Amino acid sequence: MLIETLTADRALAVVRAPRIDDPAALCRALAAGGIRTVEFTFTTPGVEAVIAAAAAEPHGALVGAGTVTDARTAEAAIAAGARFLVTPGISEGAAAVARDAGVPIMLGALSPTEVMRAVELGSAAVKIFPASTVGPGHLKDLRGPFPDVPFVPSGGLHADNAAEWTAAGALAVTAGSSVVSANDIEAAAWEAVTERARAFARAATA
Repeated sequence: MLIETLTADRALAVVRAPRIDDPAALCRALAAGGIRTVEFTFTTPGVEAVIAAAAAEPHGALVGAGTVTDARTAEAAIAAGARFLVTPGISEGAAAVARDAGVPIMLGALSPTEVMRAVELGSAAVKIFPASTVGPGHLKDLRGPFPDVPFVPSGGLHADNAAEWTAAGALAVTAGSSVVSANDIEAAAWEAVTERARAFARAATA
């Protein structure tokens, strides 16, 4: 389901905020804009309750957990209802938990060595992070030795540069605060979120 949705939308949203009172409404707003993969990060206070609330309601989005750094966090995310996991780097513990639970995981990598290890550990796709420090050319170079690895760059992406990354070979690109800001979440400005999600998704598929 994760890879299929990313292949169709070419985008996913990463959500970080001090407080998320209505995660289901946020997911609904993002899905309406064409981004149906939503990652709530463990840097958000009370994120397990946020994931559980989002997973409990129908909204057309696939809910997952990000900033998963170890086995314990992976277990907590899955118990809360996360349908996929994302790590900032290589975590063998998180990968093992995901594999045992049958939950797809995207392990973070930057170098060829890290990409190879992520693939060995069963990463459904490989997150290139931090993407802003290397640029689309780095991804294009990685595509040479790894033509069949699904790559998802994250960090510093927005509607103005998303197309550069998909042109370089990204399966999907990650939308962060440029699409989902803490202020919009606090104000429940769902129409604004939908509009920015739509603009980002259009750029990603251009």
